[in-house]
Amino acid sequence: MRFLTRQAAGVGGRQCGVASAGPSAVFAVEAEPLLSPVRHQVDPDRALVDEAKAGNRDAFETLVRRYQHRLVNYTQAIVRDAGEAEDVAQETFIRAYRSLGRFRGESAFKTWLYTIATNTARTALERRGRRDRVGDQSLDDDTRNLTADQVPAGGPDAEATLVTRDAIDRALSELSAELRVAVVLRDVEGLDYKEIAAVTGVPIGTVESRIFRARRRLRTLLQPLMSAGRIPSRRPAQ
Repeated sequence: MRFLTRQAAGVGGRQCGVASAGPSAVFAVEAEPLLSPVRHQVDPDRALVDEAKAGNRDAFETLVRRYQHRLVNYTQAIVRDAGEAEDVAQETFIRAYRSLGRFRGESAFKTWLYTIATNTARTALERRGRRDRVGDQSLDDDTRNLTADQVPAGGPDAEATLVTRDAIDRALSELSAELRVAVVLRDVEGLDYKEIAAVTGVPIGTVESRIFRARRRLRTLLQPLMSAGRIPSRRPAQ
């Protein structure tokens, strides 16, 4: 059973980890409200989920196409290895497909999917624990180096963009897995604090603390880029 398309699995050019979302999406310095206003919205994936639960494989594959790129980038931020991130994302979709019957819709499908992805990535890290302790990777680790197919195509700012993306990925790799997961879920994937608490299984206050600490550490690591104007120093106004 396989769900990821060849393009999502890196064929034809792989983007550079989390930084592919753009510098301003990765890094937010200014404080923000802990909780967004409560919004009672219908899960946009619900109809497809119901069809998939009824046995419609095409419906589930539509969900895969909707989330596969984001999920690969997210899992790469945790496991810090592009190939392993693809494996984790693939395993996430397989587990989700096999567990659809147990999904009761108490949370959004996206939240449920990211919970599976987070747990699958943690399991991958535990398996790799002998040679790579969580959060112990150095800024000089060769696994953070870009390959030729990750270089942005053309344009006068291509080299500067490459340097910025590489620096952000390296800065994120300096965070512990817990801090990295929290800040990526918030600043890249756009989950709110309640959703992040559900994904990570910790109280909202712990989520707030982790995101604050992660942003503070990233601010220090990325100060040279901020001073050069490559990364905005505050979150754009909503």
